[in-house]
Amino acid sequence: MSQHPSLKGTSTIAAKRSVLKRFERVELLKKRGQFKPGQRVIGLPKTKPED
Repeated sequence: MSQHPSLKGTSTIAAKRSVLKRFERVELLKKRGQFKPGQRVIGLPKTKPED
């Protein structure tokens, strides 16, 4: 019996993520100067990952 193609290991899957986690978005916004200390982390603007 062969293995289904969707069950391949993570080393073979190298897709680029288009969605960032909240902490990644905060770090990116801080780097861009769009996040101020004391600002809420809920309702952040949408951001695209850096290339």
